[in-house]
Amino acid sequence: MKAIRRFSVRPVLPEPLRPLSGLAHNLRWSWHPETRELFRRADPDGWRASGGDPVRTLGTVSARRLEELAHDRDFLERLSAAAGDLREYLTEPRWYQRAEGEPPAAIAYFSPEFGITAALPQYSGGLGILAGDHLKAASDLGVPLIGVGLLYRHGYFRQSLSRDGWQQEHYPVLDPNELPLEVLREPGGAPVRVDLRLPGARTLRAHVWQARVGRVPLLLLDSDVEDNAPRERDVTDRLYGGGSEHRLLQEMLLGIGGVRAVRAYCRVTGHPEPEVFHTNEGHAGFLGLERIREMGGEGVPFDTALEAVRAGTVFTTHTPVPAGIDRFDRELVARHLGDDGELPGVDVEQVLRLGTETYPGGDPGLFNMAVMGLRLARRANGVSTLHGAVSREMFAGLWPGFDVAEVPITSITNGVHAPTWTAGEMRALPADAGGAELWEARRTLREQLVHEVRRRLHASWRQRGASDAELGWIDGVLDPDVLTIGFARRVPSYKRLTLMLRDRERLTELLLHPTRPVQLVVAGKAHPADDGGKRLIQELVRFADDPRVRHRIVFLPDYGMAMAQGLYTGCDVWLNNPLRPLEACGTSGMKAALNGCLNLSVRDGWWEEWYEPDFGWAIPTADGGGGPGAAHESAQDRQRRDDIEAAALYELLREHVAPCFYDRGPAGDGLPERWIEMVRQTRQRLGPKVLADRMVREYTERLYTPAAHAHRALDAGAAGRLAAWKARVRANWPRVAIDHVESVCESVELGGSLSLRVRVALGGLEPDDVEVQAVAGRVDESDSIAGDEAVRVPLKPSGGPEEDGGRLYEGPLALDRTGPFGYTVRVLPSHPLLAGPAEMGLVTLPPDDLGAREAAGMLLR
Repeated sequence: MKAIRRFSVRPVLPEPLRPLSGLAHNLRWSWHPETRELFRRADPDGWRASGGDPVRTLGTVSARRLEELAHDRDFLERLSAAAGDLREYLTEPRWYQRAEGEPPAAIAYFSPEFGITAALPQYSGGLGILAGDHLKAASDLGVPLIGVGLLYRHGYFRQSLSRDGWQQEHYPVLDPNELPLEVLREPGGAPVRVDLRLPGARTLRAHVWQARVGRVPLLLLDSDVEDNAPRERDVTDRLYGGGSEHRLLQEMLLGIGGVRAVRAYCRVTGHPEPEVFHTNEGHAGFLGLERIREMGGEGVPFDTALEAVRAGTVFTTHTPVPAGIDRFDRELVARHLGDDGELPGVDVEQVLRLGTETYPGGDPGLFNMAVMGLRLARRANGVSTLHGAVSREMFAGLWPGFDVAEVPITSITNGVHAPTWTAGEMRALPADAGGAELWEARRTLREQLVHEVRRRLHASWRQRGASDAELGWIDGVLDPDVLTIGFARRVPSYKRLTLMLRDRERLTELLLHPTRPVQLVVAGKAHPADDGGKRLIQELVRFADDPRVRHRIVFLPDYGMAMAQGLYTGCDVWLNNPLRPLEACGTSGMKAALNGCLNLSVRDGWWEEWYEPDFGWAIPTADGGGGPGAAHESAQDRQRRDDIEAAALYELLREHVAPCFYDRGPAGDGLPERWIEMVRQTRQRLGPKVLADRMVREYTERLYTPAAHAHRALDAGAAGRLAAWKARVRANWPRVAIDHVESVCESVELGGSLSLRVRVALGGLEPDDVEVQAVAGRVDESDSIAGDEAVRVPLKPSGGPEEDGGRLYEGPLALDRTGPFGYTVRVLPSHPLLAGPAEMGLVTLPPDDLGAREAAGMLLR
């Protein structure tokens, strides 16, 4: 019989064991081995059955066992030590408390998903895992972050396979009372409630659950509350589920409701209010609109509030293709944010303008969440150096007249949280570990992976309908002494799960090589609506089912954090072959590298900037330079590119990777000396670069602290003056013009200089409102100045206004490089509170015929 209601009965812990509850409900246990070992000792069978979840373990441990533990002196000493260690971790000053530059009092970090631990399944892939690592590293560094997300009652789907290898999705119900969460409550004990007004006099209500991620609170909004109608209860049913309106409501709850949850959390706990709001991808972009509404309620005009909000906002984009951005029908957004919906008092037309695709090729009927995110943030970044360049090109249309290199999107390369992803065996090795020690540790981890793969593969085949009698062959799957390659990630087409199958005979030869075989462990999920991705999985599963090769290649369903930790630690090589440059960063190879696993990857994402032959191998690409045009290749071009790059992959494996692994060298000790040296270099030189600690420090120093300073400078008064100045500049800018340019050059040689004289019509603006610049550098065959190498020299006003109001600007231009050289001049808005010269998207250049009339752009060859 099915229960009509479900609830959790919490254990009553004996007094000496009370600290166990605090340890279980702070997710620091997920990266603290001593705490995990404590819970394993408490109930080994329960720990194993729970998948290593302390809350579930405590929920199943027997009263008799609790009584035994309450009198176990050794256990109580370990418990006291773990509780004391956590207490010290939560209170002692850390890096942030010693940081210079007056960093923000607090930062609110919004993300649609968070991957903290498998025990809290609120993630689908890299975006969520990155967000989880960001919170953990912030906690370790003492950064006062407040995480904000949604609580999905079904999480992301669980994956299994049908008998013929087709992906099947399952959505288990998650009971928050069985998770490491607690309800955020008002001082009187009532749950904190967040309300959003919807069209048709409806209301979307949400409670707020809190997870403790070390020192960092994570607030998760949950719409499954009794006061909601069924339609509204389902808003947070599953991650990335439903149609457009469903997704819009999720993102309104995350952004608008999330700000209200932060305000409530700070009010009831006394936590400092955030000075900086970090929008992790466009899904959370509505947070800026709620902050504008807050200021509007205090009588602050929209344009003034917009300037104040932008000052303290950071926006991170994670997608390198327009198709990866949420875009909603303009009318749908207007209906939900208009007079009958949320954000009362905010002009919906002003809101819609923030998300309008004003660039060439944009659709004026759509509301673009990334475009809004960029317009609501003064600071924006991509997640690797290459992705920053791709993002600048992708969004360049928002800053017309500026070179792509000047688009105000920087980059901070992602990192991963070492305590979460590094195996204990590797942590225990000293930095100067000898070759034999490294090789033995790697062999141990590979053997552990082999046993785990066999266990998971057996369970998968049982789910596919096989009987135990049919599965004896699984005992011979994989070999702990064979070169093991891992490939695990989401399965959109650009990640090319099946590139390895391009030439099946060549792959089979590699798998079955008599002296240098390789074995492959593959995992990944396709989005439930992506039948193309599911077909790729089925294609690979059918190949792996072939009795000829099934002992050398396996596909493991239900890829998640628990599986990933074994794969990253146990594989020798981590394979990544995306369609360059469509991988924004790709952090799985970073996690593998922390464990001495070597990378074999297309030079995309982070591997583009940190690849060295000492760390692994680069798969040659046929992308013609790596621009975002890869997303628009024809089918024929894509086929040719796949053929070329698959052939390069097979060649690398046969001629370089496998021989390096199996060549035991002349020393006679049975060790692959070159391989071990590459493992050592990966740990010592690459390892420090890929850390989330490094990433969070960069965010703090380069984005959070400057944003906090801008937030403090732009109070309502200053923001109002800036908004009025911008309005005046925009109104007068059409009349700003460059009328005349002349130059005098005494010597066209390296070390010489030009004297420039420029006449500018300011059109009603004052000299302090603008900066007149000379832009110079090497030029190409079309006389274009290379934007990434250009030198920008401000020119100074000379004398007063002329009769017609024009102004003269003068200055020297150094000839500091040889070869083809050129210059031009331009006028930009200038104000001390602007984040940069391109912020307003306004620039005046010489008219096209000025150079012909007056030799304005002198070329020196």
